[in-house]
Order: sequence, then C-alpha cells, then structure tokens
Amino acid sequence: MKQSVLTRYRAMAYVTGVLLILLTLGVIAKYVLDVSGAAGFTTAVGIAHGWLYVVYLVFAFDLGTKAKWPMGKLAWVLLAGTIPTAVFFVERKVSREISGLVAAPEPAGA
Repeated sequence: MKQSVLTRYRAMAYVTGVLLILLTLGVIAKYVLDVSGAAGFTTAVGIAHGWLYVVYLVFAFDLGTKAKWPMGKLAWVLLAGTIPTAVFFVERKVSREISGLVAAPEPAGA
C-alpha cells in the first residue's frame, strides 16, 4: 500500500474532526446559549462538514479495502466522522496499525 493512501485518509480525518467539533460548538451556541450569528455559522460549517465527510468516506473506504479490513472495523472507521472527537482516536489507532503495511518510498534516481 502506498503512503499517499494513509496520508490522505489522515488529512481528511483531521479536517472532518475539526469541522465536527466546530459544528457541535455552533449547535450549542445556537440552541443552548442563543448566541446571535450562530445560525449562519452552524449552517456554513454544517454544509462544509457534510461535503467533506463524503470525501472522508471515500478515502477511509479506499484505505479499508486496501488493508482488507473486516466490515465491522470498516463501519466503525466510517462512522467515526459522525461522533465528535472519535475520529481523532480512530485515526491514531488506524495509523499505528497501517504503518506496517505501508510500502517504503523508493529512493530518487533508483
């Protein structure tokens, strides 16, 4: 497996996780704290998270199929982007497991 498969999964995991935390804070600000302007923020972050979560799903599925994960593990990794902060823990665990499967980059000029 190429390093790029793991790298793009990790990047999207972090982006998805940060946006989900921002979305959660926006929802709390909108509905619990009644902060003005929170509705627009929540809408914008929600749309961004929704679209980028789809990209995360594609990259996570690609990684899972190349790593030959069982369906249960793949489902957990895919759902991690919907639970605030879960994606950070799952990404760390996945990165440790997959690092042994990643092919070492070939030296330049070889």
